[in-house]
Amino acid sequence: MAKSKYAYNEKRGAWIASVWDGTYDEQGRKHRRQVSSRKSSRDLENQIDAIKQRVKKHGALEFSDLSFYDYALKWLATAKASRERNTRFMYENAIRVHLAFLGNVRISDIRHSHFQQAINKQLDHPRTCEIIALTFRQIVKSAVRDHLLPRSALDDILADVSLPAKQKKEKRPLSELEKEAIRKVDLDPRKRSFLLILYYCGLRREEALALSADDFDWKEKIVRIRRVIIFDGNNPELKNYPKTENGLRDVPLPDALIEEIRDYVDSTTGFLFRGCNAEMMTLSAYVRMWDSIVLALNVAAGYNPFTRKNRMEKPIQGLTAHIFRHNYCTELCYQIPAISTKMIARILGDTEKMVLDVYSHIVEQKENVQDAVNKINMIAK
Repeated sequence: MAKSKYAYNEKRGAWIASVWDGTYDEQGRKHRRQVSSRKSSRDLENQIDAIKQRVKKHGALEFSDLSFYDYALKWLATAKASRERNTRFMYENAIRVHLAFLGNVRISDIRHSHFQQAINKQLDHPRTCEIIALTFRQIVKSAVRDHLLPRSALDDILADVSLPAKQKKEKRPLSELEKEAIRKVDLDPRKRSFLLILYYCGLRREEALALSADDFDWKEKIVRIRRVIIFDGNNPELKNYPKTENGLRDVPLPDALIEEIRDYVDSTTGFLFRGCNAEMMTLSAYVRMWDSIVLALNVAAGYNPFTRKNRMEKPIQGLTAHIFRHNYCTELCYQIPAISTKMIARILGDTEKMVLDVYSHIVEQKENVQDAVNKINMIAK
């Protein structure tokens, strides 16, 4: 009779062995777990083979005494070093403010409950929860790639986390009052050019601020979008690429816009919208310019800034540069099928999905459900 591969423990009534589980202890030594079977030596061997195969498939885990918080900061410094300032700040805020409570939890000891706990602390703030979840997931995935967590962590830790219902922010086009104010407003050539470029081209703020006379081709009637200006705090930074690869594009110029801005564009050197004695406009200078534009629009809409009684009753409220972009997309969507959603997305430098979302909303507004139901009833007769 062949001798069994593993010894039988009389006291415990089972075959017992130790096998490396792919992890390390605090001293960096291989951690072994005890495996047993009351059935047979062969059954024990099958269990051990399964553990070895799992270690081979998922890889051995490196030992680290880093806390989840310290590892998150290390991940931020490496993985997000090339991202724009606002993006880096978003991740850093999520880590330092909302994940700091995990400073005493080792990265290898992180669990699903820690993830849910971080979310539960901010249930009244759905957008914050989204950012926490985005950050937490990327940190865990990085730890898996670094072999500090097993691949099973992607399911064991990240799956089935309960997030609060998202309150989708309502996007709106320009109101008829605002459109009428744009037609009437009295602005200097610089501010008027900025306002009309937003209105007729649907550019992002950072794209419009980066424009120079060289970007305009009057013969082809296009403006070329190749750069953006972003803000690092108050300081402007020129980037030789837009927000996404889709952002590199040529935007058509309507005749009405060319007539309005050509003289101003041709008379400028450098950036069209500069700050005082500066090559590029700072954030504070932009805010001042935009506030003055909105005030002028309010005056055009009938607001009297010198009357104390209605000083806080401005007819135009909450107007941003992005509203002009959404209005531009909305107006183009009304032209479908004369223009395709794919072409609208190309002009905007965005995704076709975004355009379809806007178009679907327009279609829903135009639907007459009652008439449709009545027509079905008529056919039934």
